Amino acid sequence: MKTHQVRGRRWLAFSILPILVLMAVTGIATADDFSSLVGRWQRTDGGYVIEIRSIASDGKIKAGYFNPNPINVEKAQASKDKEHIKVEMTLRDVGYPGSAYTLVYVSEKDALLGYYFHAVSRQYFDVLFVRMK
Repeated sequence: MKTHQVRGRRWLAFSILPILVLMAVTGIATADDFSSLVGRWQRTDGGYVIEIRSIASDGKIKAGYFNPNPINVEKAQASKDKEHIKVEMTLRDVGYPGSAYTLVYVSEKDALLGYYFHAVSRQYFDVLFVRMK
């Protein structure tokens, strides 16, 4: 019986190893990679605030968006693209029918930089969010 268990563990180790190597090469992130995103972020050109409450291991974000009142966040997702962490957030509320943010975390500045798509006007705007203290 012990021989079977050892063989089973070896098989498991050899089957997981390629997956771990693939994750390292393709830049698949873990929840720890996203922990620096948790917090409140304010857009530098106004009172818009993104509150990132938590991030699951698959990158799904629990978030709030305020202008200054709450706006429904339909979907929020973090992903890793090479060495960058990307945040995508879609809003779905009155006046925000599919407006969206695409942001990249700049660790050296502790900032989120990217663009905002305003669905009503179909225009893009460059935006910068800084962490609120």
